[in-house]
Amino acid sequence: MATLDITGEQFASTIEGNDIVLVDFWAEWCGPCKQFGPTYSAVSEKHPDVLFTKVDTEAEQQLAAEAGITSIPTLMAFREKVLVFSQPGALNAQQLEQVVDAVKALDMEEVHAHVARQREEAAAAAGKPAGQSGPQDGTQIPDF
Repeated sequence: MATLDITGEQFASTIEGNDIVLVDFWAEWCGPCKQFGPTYSAVSEKHPDVLFTKVDTEAEQQLAAEAGITSIPTLMAFREKVLVFSQPGALNAQQLEQVVDAVKALDMEEVHAHVARQREEAAAAAGKPAGQSGPQDGTQIPDF
């Protein structure tokens, strides 16, 4: 499967509508991004069950900021709407294959239970009932 360029408007629905999504945050002027691009594309062809996406950080600066991107390229992996991997730097093909295989092998029941525990602990630390999250002033923070 080829890679898919996505925008900030498409980001949430892309994550929500697919089981496994890899996101390559990149920019045209970035040398390591250009080096990683062909590797990312080649590995995408081997995994039709995984959606390989790309976000141009120059065109999608707000999304990059919300995702906490401080260095490019940065690779993120989502499974069942949960961010399970995030790492800056260009990976080689073997490393990228290892990431894909590890994401596929995750026990998602365990991951979801861990996420639920983290949210409960964060809510308790903030003095809020479980299920409520975010800053006390009502500001919305993306769930990355």
